[in-house]
Amino acid sequence: MADQISMDMILLILAAAVATFLTRIGGYVLITRMKTIPPRMEQALNAVPAAVLTTLVAPAFFNGGWDFKIAMLVALAAGIRYPGLMMLGAGWAAAMVCRHLLGF
Repeated sequence: MADQISMDMILLILAAAVATFLTRIGGYVLITRMKTIPPRMEQALNAVPAAVLTTLVAPAFFNGGWDFKIAMLVALAAGIRYPGLMMLGAGWAAAMVCRHLLGF
């Protein structure tokens, strides 16, 4: 395993860590120096969770098989009505039914 880690990989990991730290601390410093948050910035911050969720879910939905698509749609329908744990269970159950009973 040690033979596979190159200096380029270590530098890439360190650069990513520094960039992540700077963006996190930069946001904190920016917000703490403001007396009030402007409405446009508040709207942008409110949109972040939906944007992050979309970037996580969309590739799996469009690149996955039918079992992924059906499980995600079932989880979406369950998530509208029930709490998160039930949504997770419904999506998991749908994926297992698709894989084991329907053969997707």
